[in-house]
Amino acid sequence: MRVTKGVQIVAGTALLALAVAACGGGASDTGGTATGGGSAETPVRMELGEPQELLVPSNTTESEGAETLAALFEPLVNYDENKNAVEAAAESITSDDQKVWTIKLKSGYTWHNGEPLIAQNYVDAWNYAANQENAQGAGYFFGRVDGFADLNPGEGKTVTTKTMKGLEAVDDTTLKVTLTAPFSQFKVMLGYTAFYPLPKAAFGPDGKVTQAYGEQPIGQGLFKMDKAYKKGTDQTIDMTVYDKYPGTKPKGWTKLQFKLYTDSDVAFNDLQANNLDIHDSLSPAAISTAKSTLGERYQDQPDAGVGYIGVPLKYNPELNKVDIRKAISMAIDRKTIAETVFSGTRAPADDFINPAIAGYRQGACKACTYNPAEAKKLYDAAGGPKTLELGYNADGGHKEWMEAVANNLRQNLGIEATAKPFEKFASILDELDAKTYKGLFRMGWAIDYPSAENYLSPIFSTGAIATGSNYGGYSNKKFDDLIAQGDQAATVEEGLKFYQQADDILNEELPYIPVYFYRNNSGYSTSVKNVKINLLNQIEWAEVEKV
Repeated sequence: MRVTKGVQIVAGTALLALAVAACGGGASDTGGTATGGGSAETPVRMELGEPQELLVPSNTTESEGAETLAALFEPLVNYDENKNAVEAAAESITSDDQKVWTIKLKSGYTWHNGEPLIAQNYVDAWNYAANQENAQGAGYFFGRVDGFADLNPGEGKTVTTKTMKGLEAVDDTTLKVTLTAPFSQFKVMLGYTAFYPLPKAAFGPDGKVTQAYGEQPIGQGLFKMDKAYKKGTDQTIDMTVYDKYPGTKPKGWTKLQFKLYTDSDVAFNDLQANNLDIHDSLSPAAISTAKSTLGERYQDQPDAGVGYIGVPLKYNPELNKVDIRKAISMAIDRKTIAETVFSGTRAPADDFINPAIAGYRQGACKACTYNPAEAKKLYDAAGGPKTLELGYNADGGHKEWMEAVANNLRQNLGIEATAKPFEKFASILDELDAKTYKGLFRMGWAIDYPSAENYLSPIFSTGAIATGSNYGGYSNKKFDDLIAQGDQAATVEEGLKFYQQADDILNEELPYIPVYFYRNNSGYSTSVKNVKINLLNQIEWAEVEKV
């Protein structure tokens, strides 16, 4: 549901007809236009979509929940401007053989209930995340830890232990992690949401993370929750700076409010009226006017994300032939979509790895080149389906480009192609998790950590089908083996060679269809300044100032 003007875009032989969308719903202040930053008690307000799940780190695999949790937790590492991992809650992370890792915790961090942060909090959280009985969405990320297999004997089999033998709290400030094989980039992974710790208060008598905790997480980061968040009912998530946080705190303000919207353009209207302070996912309609309406408060900056058309390979046999997927890919006019629909704020994708990260190769995806004549010939020869549906979340500004893709497929393949909106990102993710949606689907990948491997194994490895983000069910043993070889290489540089070979398989088989490389397009109100967005597409809250 997007407020856009009807427009027709002609580029070469492609006609991208964009429909007029009706106005949708969303959160909005009713108290009139704000005139300034207000007092320290006036919250800084940021646009957000509804998180898919309750706020449990190991079950949060999408951007809305991750943005929320990043305000509440301090990761073991952050990333500098050179994309290197730098210690945050960790004092040091070391290994002599890249298999056995020692993590020393910094002193001074406490949970929001006052208890000290200890190494056992990480052991408890990671064991819980890895246990198949807990069905955590990010459980896959612990697959390299020795003992993960014991917690994941497989569907229908009983887990006979509660712990991984590769995790040990040596003392309150020392965590020892033993992997099943060397992995040179283990430290790089540790900034990801799944690796946050959990306090004792998170667990109930049955050893499960409680619903009450998921509604009001106790973290050890910059902000603490003001009250429980009732998913599906509440329109805001409210927080206050934790006074015992040992790191840098924002100056001049103490309250943060995430305002939940189902329509990106409603949020943009609120931003212009100063009823919202930060909007970091502007729609194509907003991008086209944001520079003139916001001036220097509009930001267009590099981003490491990739936008795809996802393919439910395992769940829709009509799409199993690679030539069908190649034909769909060649029928998409990426250049026009990037330059016109997105006002030049996207770049046509030609690889599964974003150019911002080492490992990208220009033109690696041969079938990403626009060739409608060849696409039609290939599609007909492969017996492609006569109708295709393309699902997308309507709360993220995707209507315009998904309608454009559908129109490309109609015109260039001679089929019926329709774009189907889901009101919320959480809604389409739920259907993908349940393996019930059989149409093509809009998917984006914002990196969890700066590594070529992060574009590959969490989305396309066999292990990521059950407990990762492999929504299409793609499985290829050679791909899995190359990832394992990359993981176990002696150096990051050596590992990259294997990851690129795995990337070659994706570019040939197209389990997803890369469409564009993101840029981050955001805006902020006249009430704030110094708004910075980091590599993980999260706000650096300590840097934000009120005007």
